[in-house]
Amino acid sequence: MELSPQILAGWLRAFAADIAENEALLTDLDRQIGDADHGANMVRGTTAVAQLDPADFADGRSYVKKAAMTLISTVGGASGPLYGTLLLRLGSALPDDGPIDQAGWLPALRAGVEGVVARGKAGPGDKTMLDALIPAVEAFEAATDQPWQAAAEAAAAGRDATVPMIAHKGRASYLGERSAGVADPGATSSALLIEAAARTLA
Repeated sequence: MELSPQILAGWLRAFAADIAENEALLTDLDRQIGDADHGANMVRGTTAVAQLDPADFADGRSYVKKAAMTLISTVGGASGPLYGTLLLRLGSALPDDGPIDQAGWLPALRAGVEGVVARGKAGPGDKTMLDALIPAVEAFEAATDQPWQAAAEAAAAGRDATVPMIAHKGRASYLGERSAGVADPGATSSALLIEAAARTLA
């Protein structure tokens, strides 16, 4: 495929549509272990990103960086800086526009997830978005065929694996053992991000 602002906008617009479709689910999950605003916050931010015109940007990197700053300024809560950092680091590590393959995407995906680790001070098993993102990047790297599909499947499995976990970061951590039994909202929205990539970037 050819990296361009238009291709990347297709990804993030698909993500915005998936977030809107799953707003009630994200809100319900966050109501159980957070402050019930993840759905509305993510809809607000991704809608703003979807309104960016890719024709206004010289290359894919500049589009993704603007999308990142838009999320930071519109999402609110912890998710805005985390998703913004993810895209900011990812965008900075993208190659020049043109043909991009698995080897070209991998450093950008790694950089994005490393940014979330640094920003959120969390790791695997803490019941956060990283429980979907880290397995996704590992599966993407290991795949010999259809890396985006492998990443999407790993992200979904990672999301599901957060259900029995006890949260160690964020508002959900205040609940202690009562945070178990519910999928993490951030892992759920992160799985949607990777699933949208599998549909649009493969």
